[in-house]
Amino acid sequence: MLKVYPGIKGLIFDLDGTLVNSLPVHMESWQHVCGAFNYIFTTEKLLEMTGRPTIEFARYIKSAAKNCHLSIEEITSNKQIHFLNNLHKVKVIQPVLDVVYQYKDKLPMTVGTGASKRSAEKILSTLGVSGYFDALVTADDVENHKPHPDTFLKCAELMQVSPEDCQVFEDGELG
Repeated sequence: MLKVYPGIKGLIFDLDGTLVNSLPVHMESWQHVCGAFNYIFTTEKLLEMTGRPTIEFARYIKSAAKNCHLSIEEITSNKQIHFLNNLHKVKVIQPVLDVVYQYKDKLPMTVGTGASKRSAEKILSTLGVSGYFDALVTADDVENHKPHPDTFLKCAELMQVSPEDCQVFEDGELG
C-alpha cells in the first residue's frame, strides 16, 4: 500500500507508468511508426527515455534510423495518432489511483508528465479523473523536461505549495 508521508501538503503524480500502465501502448505505437522504415525501437530505449517528451523520442529515432524518410514532426504525429487510437488498451495502476481517490479534496494534487497536453488530457478524461487534479503540467508547459525539476516545480507553484512540502509519485529513472 502506498502512503503519504506526514506533513505533506501537496501531491504530484507522474502519468505514464505511475497513474496508468501506458508503456506497452507507447511501445506498440513506437514500433508501429518505426516499422514503416524498418527500424527496431527497443524496450530498453523506451525505459531509458521514459519521462522525456515525444519530440525527443522522435529526434532520437530520426538520428538513429538510417532509412527514416519521415520528418520529426511526422514521426511525432504518427506516434500520437496510433497511441490515441489505442488508448482503450491503457490500464490504471490501482494502488496509485487509490491515493488519488483518498486525498481528493484533502490535499492539492497535480499531474506532472512528459506527455503532451493532448495525450495527458485524453488519458485523464478516459479514466474519469480529470476533475481530481488542481493542475496538469505537461511537456508543453515547461522548457526543461525531466530529468530537470521544472515539471515538478511548476506543479508545486500551481498548487501554491512549497516544493519541499510535496510528495511525488514517479516511476521513471529520469523523474
